[in-house]
Amino acid sequence: MRVTMRSLLFVPGDSERKFAKAMGSGADALILDLEDSVAASGKAGARDMVRQAIEAARRETQRPLLYVRVNPLDSGLIDADLDVVMPAQPDGVMLPKARGGQDIMHLSTKLAVREAENDLPDGAIRILPIATENAAALFALGSYAGSSGRLAGLSWGAEDLSADLGAVTNRLTDGSYTDPYRLARSLALFAACAAEVAPIDTVFTNFRDREGLETECEAARRDGFTGKLAIHPDQVSLINAAFTPSKDAIARAKAIIEAFAKNPDLGVIGIEGEMIDRPHVKRAERLLASAKAAGIS
Repeated sequence: MRVTMRSLLFVPGDSERKFAKAMGSGADALILDLEDSVAASGKAGARDMVRQAIEAARRETQRPLLYVRVNPLDSGLIDADLDVVMPAQPDGVMLPKARGGQDIMHLSTKLAVREAENDLPDGAIRILPIATENAAALFALGSYAGSSGRLAGLSWGAEDLSADLGAVTNRLTDGSYTDPYRLARSLALFAACAAEVAPIDTVFTNFRDREGLETECEAARRDGFTGKLAIHPDQVSLINAAFTPSKDAIARAKAIIEAFAKNPDLGVIGIEGEMIDRPHVKRAERLLASAKAAGIS
């Protein structure tokens, strides 16, 4: 089972064919979707299919992490989602339309009850919220810190947010986000880092535009995101490459850490003509941790 989350691929919960293809995609995590990609009439069947898919995948010696995107807390559907899929012990639950730390605590309680009912380890099921899918949610982003030990990361969403705002579009003609969504992206990044969990960038919906995806991945990695949501298997390899530290970056990080280890009394050290201080050490340690999680060193 992979333990890093560079790429997180959505898979419709009602498609066995797409799940089989996703298992071979190389994604670090699969998000089996019971929300947007499944029609109301197909929810019950999709729940059974997702449970069976998780049970089968857990028998594999090598597999991606398995998350289930349930329906929102106020949908009237989430309890049925959890009742059916929890006995299969997914690695985590993605919570859409999350409104803050209170929602994480609410979901954590639901998970704890079902873990006890199914003789699963307490706290085994992690939570990954999509934290900016409505306007009100942006005002509660600071509340995720300390909300639950189950919190595995935090992602943001632009598509549902644009619908909530009544926007004509969320992107400019050059493909970049308009100001409201750039703000949501930045706040989600800050919220994840404040909560000390993985910041996961949102989807890039034009799956045929590889150049656009590459540009967006580079920007996300530059700013501090550690992974990205995907909607198509063809996006996975590019995302994985973008969020895997290069050999040069790893070598530089090691050099920074080694230099300060040899000179513990110095606050600033010159390396290759650049003045390096303690914040660079923290950045280097994070990069090496990311490399280790990806299985490289």
